[in-house]
Amino acid sequence: MSINCEILDLRAFLSVVELENFHRSAEALNLSQPALSRRIQKLELAIGAPLLERTTRHVSTTALGAELIPLVRRMLEEFDTSLFAVRDVGSQRSGLVTIACLPTAAFYFLPTVIKQFSAEYPNIRFRILDLPATDGLQAVARGEVEFGINIMGFSDPDLVFDRLIEDPFVLAARKDHPLAAKSELEWDDLAPYRLITVHRSSGNRTLLDAALAKSNLKLRWSYEVTHLSTSLGLVEAGLGISVLPKLATPQEEHPFLVTRPIRNPEISRTIGIVRRRGGTLSPAAERFMTMLIGTWAEGN
Repeated sequence: MSINCEILDLRAFLSVVELENFHRSAEALNLSQPALSRRIQKLELAIGAPLLERTTRHVSTTALGAELIPLVRRMLEEFDTSLFAVRDVGSQRSGLVTIACLPTAAFYFLPTVIKQFSAEYPNIRFRILDLPATDGLQAVARGEVEFGINIMGFSDPDLVFDRLIEDPFVLAARKDHPLAAKSELEWDDLAPYRLITVHRSSGNRTLLDAALAKSNLKLRWSYEVTHLSTSLGLVEAGLGISVLPKLATPQEEHPFLVTRPIRNPEISRTIGIVRRRGGTLSPAAERFMTMLIGTWAEGN
Protein backbone atom coordinates (compact mmCIF):
# COMPACT_ATOMS: atom_id res chain seq x y z
CA MET A 1 0.00 0.00 0.00
CA SER A 2 1.38 3.43 -0.98
CA ILE A 3 0.83 6.59 1.07
CA ASN A 4 0.30 9.75 -0.97
CA CYS A 5 1.93 12.67 0.81
CA GLU A 6 4.43 15.39 -0.01
CA ILE A 7 7.68 16.40 1.64
CA LEU A 8 6.09 19.67 2.74
CA ASP A 9 3.34 17.71 4.52
CA LEU A 10 6.02 15.96 6.55
CA ARG A 11 7.84 19.23 7.24
CA ALA A 12 4.56 20.77 8.40
CA PHE A 13 3.92 17.90 10.80
CA LEU A 14 7.44 18.00 12.25
CA SER A 15 7.37 21.78 12.63
CA VAL A 16 4.10 21.68 14.58
CA VAL A 17 5.49 18.90 16.79
CA GLU A 18 8.68 20.83 17.55
CA LEU A 19 7.11 24.28 18.03
CA GLU A 20 3.86 22.98 19.61
CA ASN A 21 2.01 25.83 17.96
CA PHE A 22 0.27 26.19 14.58
CA HIS A 23 0.81 29.96 14.34
CA ARG A 24 4.57 29.79 14.94
CA SER A 25 4.90 26.80 12.63
CA ALA A 26 3.06 28.59 9.83
CA GLU A 27 5.42 31.55 10.17
CA ALA A 28 8.49 29.29 10.21
CA LEU A 29 7.35 27.54 7.00
CA ASN A 30 6.16 30.79 5.36
CA LEU A 31 2.63 29.41 5.06
CA SER A 32 -0.74 30.75 6.08
CA GLN A 33 -2.26 28.99 9.06
CA PRO A 34 -5.14 27.52 6.98
CA ALA A 35 -2.59 26.20 4.46
CA LEU A 36 -0.62 24.59 7.30
CA SER A 37 -3.79 23.00 8.67
CA ARG A 38 -4.59 21.60 5.23
CA ARG A 39 -1.11 20.07 5.05
CA ILE A 40 -1.62 18.33 8.39
CA GLN A 41 -5.11 17.16 7.42
CA LYS A 42 -3.78 15.78 4.13
CA LEU A 43 -1.09 13.82 5.95
CA GLU A 44 -3.57 12.48 8.51
CA LEU A 45 -5.87 11.44 5.66
CA ALA A 46 -3.00 9.65 3.93
CA ILE A 47 -2.01 7.87 7.15
CA GLY A 48 -5.61 7.11 8.00
CA ALA A 49 -5.54 8.33 11.61
CA PRO A 50 -5.11 11.56 13.62
CA LEU A 51 -1.50 12.52 14.34
CA LEU A 52 -2.07 15.64 16.44
CA GLU A 53 -4.39 16.57 19.29
CA ARG A 54 -5.37 20.23 19.21
CA THR A 55 -6.71 22.46 21.96
CA THR A 56 -7.08 26.24 21.98
CA ARG A 57 -3.71 26.65 23.71
CA HIS A 58 -1.74 23.50 23.09
CA VAL A 59 -0.83 20.97 20.39
CA SER A 60 0.40 17.47 21.21
CA THR A 61 0.90 14.23 19.31
CA THR A 62 -1.36 11.21 19.40
CA ALA A 63 0.26 7.86 20.16
CA LEU A 64 0.61 7.21 16.42
CA GLY A 65 1.98 10.70 15.84
CA ALA A 66 4.66 10.19 18.51
CA GLU A 67 5.62 6.87 16.91
CA LEU A 68 6.04 8.53 13.51
CA ILE A 69 8.33 11.36 14.68
CA PRO A 70 11.69 9.48 14.40
CA LEU A 71 10.72 8.03 11.02
CA VAL A 72 9.69 11.44 9.65
CA ARG A 73 12.91 13.03 10.94
CA ARG A 74 15.00 10.38 9.21
CA MET A 75 13.04 10.67 5.95
CA LEU A 76 13.46 14.44 5.83
CA GLU A 77 17.15 14.28 6.70
CA GLU A 78 17.78 11.68 4.00
CA PHE A 79 15.81 13.76 1.48
CA ASP A 80 17.79 16.90 2.29
CA THR A 81 21.05 14.97 2.16
CA SER A 82 20.10 13.51 -1.23
CA LEU A 83 19.49 16.98 -2.66
CA PHE A 84 23.02 18.01 -1.76
CA ALA A 85 24.37 14.67 -2.95
CA VAL A 86 22.99 15.28 -6.46
CA ARG A 87 25.68 17.91 -6.92
CA ASP A 88 28.44 15.50 -5.94
CA VAL A 89 30.12 13.13 -8.36
CA GLY A 90 32.95 10.59 -8.21
CA SER A 91 34.89 10.67 -4.98
CA GLN A 92 32.69 13.49 -3.68
CA ARG A 93 29.62 11.25 -3.29
CA SER A 94 27.79 12.05 -0.08
CA GLY A 95 24.95 10.71 2.01
CA LEU A 96 23.89 9.61 5.48
CA VAL A 97 23.93 6.09 6.94
CA THR A 98 21.85 5.56 10.08
CA ILE A 99 22.22 2.20 11.82
CA ALA A 100 21.46 0.53 15.14
CA CYS A 101 24.28 -1.61 16.46
CA LEU A 102 24.96 -3.79 19.47
CA PRO A 103 27.34 -1.86 21.75
CA THR A 104 29.92 -4.66 21.62
CA ALA A 105 30.03 -4.63 17.81
CA ALA A 106 29.95 -0.82 17.74
CA PHE A 107 32.99 -0.63 20.01
CA TYR A 108 35.21 -3.42 18.74
CA PHE A 109 34.32 -4.09 15.10
CA LEU A 110 32.40 -1.23 13.49
CA PRO A 111 35.15 1.44 13.67
CA THR A 112 37.45 -0.68 11.48
CA VAL A 113 34.83 -1.01 8.74
CA ILE A 114 33.80 2.64 8.94
CA LYS A 115 37.43 3.72 8.62
CA GLN A 116 37.81 1.60 5.50
CA PHE A 117 34.51 2.87 4.08
CA SER A 118 35.29 6.53 4.83
CA ALA A 119 38.57 6.29 2.95
CA GLU A 120 36.56 5.50 -0.18
CA TYR A 121 33.52 7.69 0.56
CA PRO A 122 34.80 10.58 2.72
CA ASN A 123 31.62 12.66 2.44
CA ILE A 124 29.22 10.03 3.76
CA ARG A 125 28.16 10.68 7.35
CA PHE A 126 27.18 8.10 9.98
CA ARG A 127 24.64 8.13 12.76
CA ILE A 128 25.17 5.10 15.01
CA LEU A 129 22.66 4.17 17.71
CA ASP A 130 24.54 1.77 20.01
CA LEU A 131 21.58 -0.01 21.57
CA PRO A 132 20.85 -3.27 23.41
CA ALA A 133 19.38 -6.04 21.27
CA THR A 134 15.69 -5.39 21.95
CA ASP A 135 15.96 -1.61 21.55
CA GLY A 136 17.97 -2.05 18.35
CA LEU A 137 15.30 -4.29 16.83
CA GLN A 138 12.62 -1.76 17.71
CA ALA A 139 14.62 1.03 16.07
CA VAL A 140 14.76 -0.99 12.84
CA ALA A 141 11.08 -1.92 13.00
CA ARG A 142 10.03 1.71 13.58
CA GLY A 143 12.15 2.96 10.70
CA GLU A 144 14.43 5.05 12.90
CA VAL A 145 17.44 3.41 11.23
CA GLU A 146 18.03 1.81 7.85
CA PHE A 147 19.38 -1.43 9.24
CA GLY A 148 20.83 -2.91 12.40
CA ILE A 149 23.58 -5.23 13.58
CA ASN A 150 21.97 -7.49 16.14
CA ILE A 151 21.63 -10.92 17.69
CA MET A 152 19.71 -13.30 15.45
CA GLY A 153 17.05 -15.54 16.92
CA PHE A 154 14.27 -13.05 17.55
CA SER A 155 11.08 -13.86 15.66
CA ASP A 156 9.49 -10.90 13.90
CA PRO A 157 7.64 -11.34 10.58
CA ASP A 158 8.36 -7.71 9.64
CA LEU A 159 12.15 -8.10 9.91
CA VAL A 160 14.70 -9.92 7.75
CA PHE A 161 17.97 -11.27 9.20
CA ASP A 162 21.19 -11.99 7.29
CA ARG A 163 23.83 -13.95 9.20
CA LEU A 164 27.29 -12.43 9.62
CA ILE A 165 29.20 -14.36 12.27
CA GLU A 166 29.05 -16.77 15.21
CA ASP A 167 30.25 -15.02 18.37
CA PRO A 168 31.11 -17.63 21.07
CA PHE A 169 30.66 -17.07 24.79
CA VAL A 170 34.02 -17.23 26.56
CA LEU A 171 35.44 -16.96 30.04
CA ALA A 172 37.07 -13.65 31.00
CA ALA A 173 39.44 -13.80 33.97
CA ARG A 174 42.52 -12.11 35.32
CA LYS A 175 45.83 -13.56 34.16
CA ASP A 176 46.61 -14.56 37.77
CA HIS A 177 43.32 -16.47 38.20
CA PRO A 178 43.58 -20.30 38.53
CA LEU A 179 41.35 -20.84 35.46
CA ALA A 180 43.72 -18.78 33.32
CA ALA A 181 46.20 -21.66 33.46
CA LYS A 182 43.84 -23.87 31.43
CA SER A 183 43.75 -23.65 27.62
CA GLU A 184 40.02 -24.42 27.56
CA LEU A 185 37.29 -25.05 30.10
CA GLU A 186 34.03 -26.84 30.75
CA TRP A 187 31.09 -25.19 32.46
CA ASP A 188 31.54 -27.17 35.67
CA ASP A 189 35.03 -25.64 36.02
CA LEU A 190 33.39 -22.28 36.79
CA ALA A 191 31.36 -23.53 39.77
CA PRO A 192 33.89 -22.87 42.61
CA TYR A 193 34.44 -19.23 41.64
CA ARG A 194 32.49 -15.99 42.04
CA LEU A 195 30.70 -15.25 38.78
CA ILE A 196 29.82 -11.84 37.33
CA THR A 197 26.92 -11.83 34.86
CA VAL A 198 24.63 -9.37 33.09
CA HIS A 199 21.02 -8.81 34.12
CA ARG A 200 18.38 -11.28 32.96
CA SER A 201 16.75 -8.54 30.85
CA SER A 202 19.80 -8.69 28.56
CA GLY A 203 19.45 -10.58 25.28
CA ASN A 204 22.85 -12.19 25.95
CA ARG A 205 21.73 -13.48 29.35
CA THR A 206 18.48 -14.85 27.93
CA LEU A 207 20.32 -16.68 25.16
CA LEU A 208 22.97 -18.08 27.50
CA ASP A 209 20.52 -19.28 30.16
CA ALA A 210 18.32 -20.98 27.55
CA ALA A 211 21.26 -22.77 25.93
CA LEU A 212 22.62 -23.99 29.27
CA ALA A 213 19.18 -25.19 30.37
CA LYS A 214 19.12 -27.59 27.41
CA SER A 215 22.15 -29.30 28.99
CA ASN A 216 20.67 -29.11 32.51
CA LEU A 217 23.23 -26.49 33.48
CA LYS A 218 22.69 -23.27 35.40
CA LEU A 219 25.16 -20.58 36.40
CA ARG A 220 25.22 -19.31 39.99
CA TRP A 221 26.20 -15.65 40.01
CA SER A 222 27.61 -13.41 42.73
CA TYR A 223 27.40 -10.09 40.89
CA GLU A 224 24.81 -8.99 38.35
CA VAL A 225 25.36 -5.90 36.18
CA THR A 226 23.60 -4.12 33.33
CA HIS A 227 26.49 -3.65 30.88
CA LEU A 228 29.09 -6.12 29.67
CA SER A 229 31.79 -3.46 30.05
CA THR A 230 30.97 -3.24 33.77
CA SER A 231 31.47 -6.98 34.18
CA LEU A 232 34.95 -6.66 32.62
CA GLY A 233 35.77 -3.88 35.08
CA LEU A 234 34.82 -6.10 38.01
CA VAL A 235 36.88 -8.96 36.59
CA GLU A 236 39.88 -6.67 36.20
CA ALA A 237 39.45 -5.58 39.84
CA GLY A 238 39.75 -9.24 40.89
CA LEU A 239 36.15 -9.62 42.09
CA GLY A 240 35.43 -12.71 40.04
CA ILE A 241 35.18 -14.24 36.57
CA SER A 242 32.69 -13.54 33.81
CA VAL A 243 31.14 -15.29 30.83
CA LEU A 244 30.50 -13.00 27.89
CA PRO A 245 30.57 -12.92 24.08
CA LYS A 246 34.06 -12.88 22.60
CA LEU A 247 33.27 -9.64 20.73
CA ALA A 248 32.76 -7.97 24.12
CA THR A 249 36.28 -8.83 25.26
CA PRO A 250 39.50 -6.95 24.41
CA GLN A 251 40.61 -7.95 20.92
CA GLU A 252 44.28 -7.13 21.51
CA GLU A 253 46.63 -8.36 24.24
CA HIS A 254 45.40 -7.03 27.59
CA PRO A 255 47.77 -6.34 30.50
CA PHE A 256 45.48 -8.01 33.07
CA LEU A 257 42.78 -10.09 31.36
CA VAL A 258 42.64 -13.29 29.34
CA THR A 259 39.82 -15.19 27.67
CA ARG A 260 39.37 -18.95 27.45
CA PRO A 261 36.93 -21.03 25.35
CA ILE A 262 34.27 -23.01 27.20
CA ARG A 263 33.18 -26.39 25.80
CA ASN A 264 30.52 -29.04 26.36
CA PRO A 265 28.45 -27.34 25.22
CA GLU A 266 30.02 -24.56 23.19
CA ILE A 267 27.52 -21.70 23.15
CA SER A 268 27.53 -18.80 20.75
CA ARG A 269 25.28 -16.00 19.61
CA THR A 270 24.66 -15.39 15.91
CA ILE A 271 25.31 -11.80 14.88
CA GLY A 272 23.56 -10.59 11.75
CA ILE A 273 22.20 -7.67 9.81
CA VAL A 274 18.53 -6.93 10.41
CA ARG A 275 16.36 -4.97 7.97
CA ARG A 276 12.70 -4.22 7.55
CA ARG A 277 11.02 -6.68 5.21
CA GLY A 278 10.26 -4.94 1.92
CA GLY A 279 12.21 -1.85 2.97
CA THR A 280 14.71 -0.07 0.73
CA LEU A 281 18.13 1.26 1.67
CA SER A 282 19.67 4.53 0.60
CA PRO A 283 22.58 4.14 -1.87
CA ALA A 284 25.04 5.06 0.92
CA ALA A 285 23.59 2.45 3.30
CA GLU A 286 23.55 -0.17 0.53
CA ARG A 287 27.24 0.41 -0.20
CA PHE A 288 28.17 0.32 3.48
CA MET A 289 26.20 -2.87 4.15
CA THR A 290 27.93 -4.56 1.19
CA MET A 291 31.34 -3.60 2.55
CA LEU A 292 30.32 -4.65 6.07
CA ILE A 293 29.32 -8.15 4.90
CA GLY A 294 32.46 -8.50 2.78
CA THR A 295 34.81 -7.33 5.51
CA TRP A 296 33.28 -9.56 8.15
CA ALA A 297 33.39 -12.55 5.81
CA GLU A 298 37.09 -11.96 5.06
CA GLY A 299 37.96 -11.69 8.76
CA ASN A 300 36.15 -14.88 9.69
